[in-house]
Amino acid sequence: MQIRPKQWFHSFFLTELLRGMQLTGRYFFGRKFTVQYPEERTPQSPRFRGLHALRRYENGEERCISCKLCEAVCPALAITIRGEERADGTRRTTAYDIDLSKCIFCGLCEESCPVDSIVESRVFDYHAETRAELLYNKERLLANGDRLERQLAADRAADRPYR
Repeated sequence: MQIRPKQWFHSFFLTELLRGMQLTGRYFFGRKFTVQYPEERTPQSPRFRGLHALRRYENGEERCISCKLCEAVCPALAITIRGEERADGTRRTTAYDIDLSKCIFCGLCEESCPVDSIVESRVFDYHAETRAELLYNKERLLANGDRLERQLAADRAADRPYR
C-alpha cells in the first residue's frame, strides 16, 4: 500500500488536530452563552409541561366532569379520581389526587381532557422536603389553577392554532 503525498502531508503536519484546536479556540475566546439561572430565565414555550393545575370556568365552577380519562391514560398511574353525580345529573369530582413523585410529565392527561380542566403550567421550580408534599389533592390543584389562571389562559390561546 502506497501513501499518497497529500495523505502524508496531512498526517505529518496534524492538520485535523489543528482544525480541531481552531474550532475550540473560536468558542473559547468567543461570547459565552451561559445563563445565570436564578437571576436570568431562558424563554419557555407555551407548551412547557410543569406543575399541574385544575382550572375553573369563568363563573367559578370547576371544569372537571369526573370522566376519568386522564386517570385511564396516565402511563405512570399517578392520578386517582373519585366522583359522584349531583342532583342536577352532572358529574363532579369529590377527590382528585396526583402523585408528582410518580408523574413523568408526559402531558397525556392534559391532552385527553375534554373540558381542558387538568393542565400543566410553566412552573418548574418547585420543591418538597418530604414525599407527602408531592401528593397534590383537589384543593391544592385548584389553588394552583386560581393562582396561575391568567398564564394558563394565555398559553392555551397561543397554542390554539396548532390544535
